[in-house]
Amino acid sequence: MIDSTSRPGDGAPMREYLPVVPADLATAVQRLADASGVGTDTVHLAARLKVAAAVTGSPDLSSDEGSWDDLVARAATPQGRAEAELAWQGVGAQGYVPSAQVAGYLLAALHRLTADPGEPHRLRSLLSKAELHTQLEEFAGPVRPLPDRRFHELFEERVRRHPEAVAAVQGERGWSYQELNRRANRIARQLHQRGLRSEDVVAVVTERTPEWLAAVLAVLKAGGCYLPLEPHFPADRITAVLDRSEARWVLAERGVPHLDEALRGRAGVELSYLDELLAWQGPDHNLGLAVAADQLAYIYFTSGSTGEPKGAMCEHDGFLNHLLAKIEDLGIEEGQVVAQTAPQCFDISLWQLVSALLVGGRTHIIEQETVLDVHRFVRTVADHGIQVLQLVPSYLDVVLSALQEQPRPLPALRCVSVTGEALKKELVQRWFAAFPGVLLVNAYGLTETSDDTNHEVMDRVPDQRSVPIGRPVRNVRVYVVDDRLDPVPLGAPGEIVFSGVCVGRGYINDQARTKAAFGLDPHRPGQRLYRSGDFGRWLPSGTLEFLGRRDSQVKINGFRIEIGEIENRLLQVPGVRDGAVVIAGGAGKPQLVGYFTGRDAPSPTEVGQALTAALPAYMVPQRLYRIPELPLTANGKTDKKALLRMAAQAERADDGAVDVPATDSERRVARLWAELLKVPLERIGRGSRFAELGGTSMTAIRLVIALDRVLTVKDLADTPTVAEVAALLDWINASSPERTTP
Repeated sequence: MIDSTSRPGDGAPMREYLPVVPADLATAVQRLADASGVGTDTVHLAARLKVAAAVTGSPDLSSDEGSWDDLVARAATPQGRAEAELAWQGVGAQGYVPSAQVAGYLLAALHRLTADPGEPHRLRSLLSKAELHTQLEEFAGPVRPLPDRRFHELFEERVRRHPEAVAAVQGERGWSYQELNRRANRIARQLHQRGLRSEDVVAVVTERTPEWLAAVLAVLKAGGCYLPLEPHFPADRITAVLDRSEARWVLAERGVPHLDEALRGRAGVELSYLDELLAWQGPDHNLGLAVAADQLAYIYFTSGSTGEPKGAMCEHDGFLNHLLAKIEDLGIEEGQVVAQTAPQCFDISLWQLVSALLVGGRTHIIEQETVLDVHRFVRTVADHGIQVLQLVPSYLDVVLSALQEQPRPLPALRCVSVTGEALKKELVQRWFAAFPGVLLVNAYGLTETSDDTNHEVMDRVPDQRSVPIGRPVRNVRVYVVDDRLDPVPLGAPGEIVFSGVCVGRGYINDQARTKAAFGLDPHRPGQRLYRSGDFGRWLPSGTLEFLGRRDSQVKINGFRIEIGEIENRLLQVPGVRDGAVVIAGGAGKPQLVGYFTGRDAPSPTEVGQALTAALPAYMVPQRLYRIPELPLTANGKTDKKALLRMAAQAERADDGAVDVPATDSERRVARLWAELLKVPLERIGRGSRFAELGGTSMTAIRLVIALDRVLTVKDLADTPTVAEVAALLDWINASSPERTTP
C-alpha cells in the first residue's frame, strides 16, 4: 500500500484527511493520469474537489453535471486547481465530519473516477451502504401504530370516560368535557344540516376563547376543513385567504371589524354567528359521521413569495400523529394543564388548544392581553397550575427577565417547549439556572409537515455549541440532502426534507408552488416528500442542527414570512415605483427594513400605514426609507447586499438632525429606548418612533417593565414617539402620584 500523504505537492495542512491508498488503486490513478496527460496530483485534486463539494454542501461545486474526466480536466487548469485547493480547505471547517470519514469519501471518489472516467460524477453517492442505512433508517422517528380514529372521535371517548372533568378554562370561565362536546355538536349538526360536505373549508374568525375551541371541534366533527382567521386582519387579507381556499362557510363572533367588507359580493359564502349556533335548541349528541384518515383536517396560510398567501393542507392522520408526538415527548398526562398562548394563525395554536383533550387534561386559554403583560402572564402560569407551556424564544427571554426582577415560584410547571425561532444556548443556560428541574424542549417543524417534526428534549444545557433541533418524532422521516435529494455526508450541511405521515397534500389551489416543494420520497415508494428550504446537518448523536433558510423566507417573532409578499404589497402603494425588503439585524434581532422609490411616493409613515391596512402587523417593515433608486447588481437585479449595508449604516447613524429630548421624562424615555433597542442615544429625538427604531412586541413588553408598568403595551402603540410617551408618563404621575407598581 502507498501512503497518499507522501505524494509531492500536497502540503502540510489537512494531511490527516488523506487516506492510505491501496497499491492497486494507486496504479489505477497512475494509469488514468497517463491517459489524460496530467500528473497523479491532478487526479487526486479532482477527487478532493468532488469530496469537498459533498462535505461543504457547496451548490456551485456540486451542481456540475459533467463526467469524472471533466472533473480531472477542470482540476488541471490553474483556475480549477485554485478552486479545488480552496474548496479542500473548507473541508477542515466542517467540525462534525471527522477526518477518517472524509478519507473514506476520497477512496470512494478515486474508485469511481478510475473505474469509469466517462461516468457522470453525480451518478452515484460517495456514501457507504452503512452510512446510508444510518441516515435513512436509524435516524428516522420511532414507528408507532396510529389508532384508526380521528382526533374528535378520541375526544368523544374521553367525554364518555369523565364527562364532568374540566376540559377548557379561560379566566373565570370553565367548560366540562360534556359541556364542550355538546356545544361543538350543536354547531356541527347545523353545519351538516345546512349542507356542509366532506372537506368543505370552514373559516373560523374569533378571538381565542372557549367558543373558538367549540367551533374547531365542530368543523372536524362535521367532516369539514378548519381554516383559522384572526379577527383583526385587514379586509384584503381575509378576502385573499377566502378566495384562495374557496371557503364556503364562515363561523364568526360578532363585531369582527372588516368581515362585512371582506365578504361583500361573495354570494357563495355562508356567514354564521357562533352565538346563534350555540343557542340552538336541537339535538346535541355526537354526529358519528365517517371521516377518513386521509381527509383534510385543516389549512393554515403562510406568507407567499408571489404576493399571494399560500394555504398548507394537512390531513387527519398527520394531525393526530403530531398530537400524539406532543403527548409522548412532552409527557402530557391525564389531569394536566396545557397553556394555549399562540395566535390562531400560528400553527402551534392547534396542538396547544386540543392535545390535552386526548388524555383527559385541561386546556387553559390565556388571552392576548395577559400575554402582553408579562408579569400578569407569569402570575397566570403560577396561579392556575400550568404544567405544559410553549413559547417563542424571544418571549421566554422576557419571561426570565421578569422572573429575575420579581422572583416567583412556578411549582406546577414541568415542561416548556420553544419554537418558531432559533433557540440560543445562552437562553438555555439561563433557563436551567432558574428552573433546573423543568424540561426544556426545542421543537422544530413546518406548517406543511403538520407542525413540529423534531423534538430536542433537554434536562440540562447541551454539550454542542448550538442547541440541536432534535430527533424526528414518531412516524416521521427526516433526510438531509443535496439538490438532487441524495443524502449528504453525515455532519455535512444540506437541505432538510421530510417524508411520512406528517407531509401534507400541498398548497390549496396552487399547483405551481405545490409542485416546487412537494414530491415523492425516492427512498420510500408511495410516500410524499416535502422540501423545506431549511438547511441543517446531522450531529453525531443523531439529532439535527438547524443552519438557516435557503431562500428569503424568514421567521420573525415565530411567524414565517416570505419577503416577496411584502414587496408585492409595497409596490401596490400608489406612488411607489420600485421597492425591496431585507432582513437586518442578524439572527439575534431580525428586523424587516423596506426601501422604496418614486417621485410621487408618499412618506415612509404613509407607506407604513398603507401596508398596515393590507398586511398583518408582523409583516409590516419596522423601518421604511424612500431613496432615489434601488441599487442594482451587474446583472440588473436589486442588490440586496447593498441594501443590507444601508440598513446597517442607518442603525449606526441618523442621516437627519435629531430634535433633542427637552424634559427629564423625555431624556429618561430616550435612554431606555437606546438601551433596549441597542440604538445610539444621539440618534433618538423627541419625534423618534419606537417601531421605526426596531421596536417589536417583545421590546415593548420590556419597556413596560422598565417604566414600572405604569403604561401598557397598548399605550405604547397609541403614543409611538418619545415626546408622546414622556407626556403620558407626566400626566399619569401628575394625576396619580401615589400609584405603585403592582
